[in-house]
Amino acid sequence: MSNDVIKSIQNLPVSVELGLDDDTRAVAGAGGSKRISIRGNAFRMVVNGEEIAVSDSRTMKVVIVNVASDVSRAYYDKQYPPGAKLSPVCWSADGKTPNAKSKSLQHTNCAECPQNVKGSGSQNSRACKFSRAVAVLLENDVEGDLYALSLPSQSIFGKADNGNMPLNAYAQFLAGFNVNVTDVVTELRFDTDSATPKLFFKAVRPLTEEEYAICTARGSSKEAKDLVTVEYKVDKDEEEAPAPAAAVPADLHR
Repeated sequence: MSNDVIKSIQNLPVSVELGLDDDTRAVAGAGGSKRISIRGNAFRMVVNGEEIAVSDSRTMKVVIVNVASDVSRAYYDKQYPPGAKLSPVCWSADGKTPNAKSKSLQHTNCAECPQNVKGSGSQNSRACKFSRAVAVLLENDVEGDLYALSLPSQSIFGKADNGNMPLNAYAQFLAGFNVNVTDVVTELRFDTDSATPKLFFKAVRPLTEEEYAICTARGSSKEAKDLVTVEYKVDKDEEEAPAPAAAVPADLHR
């Protein structure tokens, strides 16, 4: 990211006068049913569970308007087909303690759970997967629909490498300049060297004051908050559904 972009962001009064917000601190380390799926290394628009469009582009420009306060976790006891609408058997909204509504609690503490052990999952991974929910607006339609985006662990954790930044590193980078993730237009870009969906994040420009006012209001709405609230519901039909084959979080663009 060029220093010119950072300087232009810092020169926008709303960035430096307000200081860092809770969203930026949360990912820096210190309802609606519209969502963006990154299944198959493609941006997919999903509405009410139905995939309605797939983008050929490797990048997408969005405004991050709300971020889940914690990294969540989910454990599936079977391999399911991509896009299967089944809930994990054990899950945690805060990544620390499993939710009491889980169908099959694996442990009382996520850190000590056997599904958190490296090698418990495929290819020496952990069977219980991390994710983080964010709510975004499309850069060219900030007054349009809000979308949920579920980020897998490799899009969250890891160090910046030659300008390629996963979410936490991106937030830490911006925080170093007293800039919030919600102050900028962010480019999402697939890591084309990764076999599984992995995004990098890059600030491309500051929001205008008009955009900032709109996005701030949208981000504080109940709709945005609902999009980053992690909750799984298991109904009778789901509980009795036969086990089929890996749920990569079905997680858009026209």
